Formats: sequence, C-alpha cells, structure tokens
Amino acid sequence: MRFDIITLFPELIEPWLHSGVTRRAYASGQVQVRLWQLRDFAEGNYRRVDDRPFGGGPGMVMQAEPLSRCLQAIRTDRAEPEGEQAPVVLFSPIGERLDHASVSHWAESQGAILLCGRYEGMDQRFIDRHVDRQISLGDFVVSGGEIAAVTLLDAVARLQPGVLQDEASHIQDSFNPALDGLLDCPHYTRPEIWEGEAVPEVLLGGNHAAIARWRREQSLRLTRQHRPELLAAARAQGLLDAKDEAWLASRQD
Repeated sequence: MRFDIITLFPELIEPWLHSGVTRRAYASGQVQVRLWQLRDFAEGNYRRVDDRPFGGGPGMVMQAEPLSRCLQAIRTDRAEPEGEQAPVVLFSPIGERLDHASVSHWAESQGAILLCGRYEGMDQRFIDRHVDRQISLGDFVVSGGEIAAVTLLDAVARLQPGVLQDEASHIQDSFNPALDGLLDCPHYTRPEIWEGEAVPEVLLGGNHAAIARWRREQSLRLTRQHRPELLAAARAQGLLDAKDEAWLASRQD
C-alpha cells in the first residue's frame, strides 16, 4: 500500500518512518510513504501557500491552487487507472472518528493521499472538489494534520504481517474484535514484588485456563470502569457469555 502525504512540514513526519518497531513496515515496503512539500508547488519567490480569509477574521487559509498542483503531481506519479485512484483524505475536526475498525480498513487498503492542513484551514472549494473522506482523532484541535497522519500510519503499520515481533500482539490490543471490542487487561513483569505490591497470584500458577479467565474478567472490569459504552456495545451484539454476565453482576468495582 502507498500513502502520499501533502504537508508543509515533512520534517515532522520523516523521523517516525525510521524509528520504533513500525519502521519495519516502511523499510520492507509493506507500507510505502512519500512526502510532498506543498511549497514546491507554489509560485513566486516566497512560495506562498496561504492568504487572508475573505470576510475577515483571524489566521490564514491554505490556497486551493498549490494544493491542486500538488495533488495532480501525485496522481501522475501514482499512475493509477481511472476509477481506481487512491482516495484523498483530509484530517479535520468534522471528520469521522478514527477507531480500530477504520484503521483495519486502511491496513487492508491500497493506501490514500493524506492532506495535512495548517493555519485556519484550507479553501473549501478544494475540499469540495477533491476530498473524498475526512478523519478526526477526537474532539480537540492540534496545530496541523501531521500528528494525525503519523497516528494513522503507525496504527496501520503495526497491523502488517511481520512488523511486530509477536504476531499475536495486536490481536490482544484494546478495541480488537478478538477482545470483543473491550479494553485490554493489565499486564505485569518481573520482579514478582515491587514496592510491596505482588503480581496477581493467578498469573504465576501456570494454569492457562485460569489465566485466560482472569484476563477476561479484568478486561470486563476496566471497560466497565473507563469505557462503559464499549461494554454496552459488546452486550448488545451478544458477545458476553453467561460467565461474563455472572462475573459482572457479582462485582461492583
């Protein structure tokens, strides 16, 4: 898959492609990433890509023309058949919330063209004409789309085969269907006792069935405490069995 990223700050993204476990996805070519400096497609000595908004108001607005030129260059470089062109994705507060299901979709896709906005936004005419989907990380605003682009790339990369040292690692992640969309359980490592607190005894006994049940119960507990809507969704889908319901009914924490 290939992701092309239109940005004014490629230097913010570049280091992420060469660090951490997910670098394997980029080094192997499983996830190809090309960074496009928007100013390369602006005219004039100052390579200006923004201007004041019509109607007044604070901030600046990204101009449609440099964005259009950059997008055309990407289309030419990708050389995709008509009807099979990669979608153009804008990171925006009005977009759909990025979650595990959407990350899984992108992880199995052919990629996309990612737009990293800056300033007060970009000319709506470009959005209306070229943007296919909009994505949001949550109900807050950051300075630019680069953080969101890196987040999407990292989430997609770690789902590629062979990227994580243990293939089962992402299966146990919070929100994964293998956990019925619930939160992951707590994890412990050596030493067995740290600052007077011991590791739960069940994890030391070697009874794998008991360990699996404990982990399921802890997943239920944490989800009820911190994300009850996820528990409600799992229940509505019939993903909780009789043991789950009995354990929940017996606990108040």
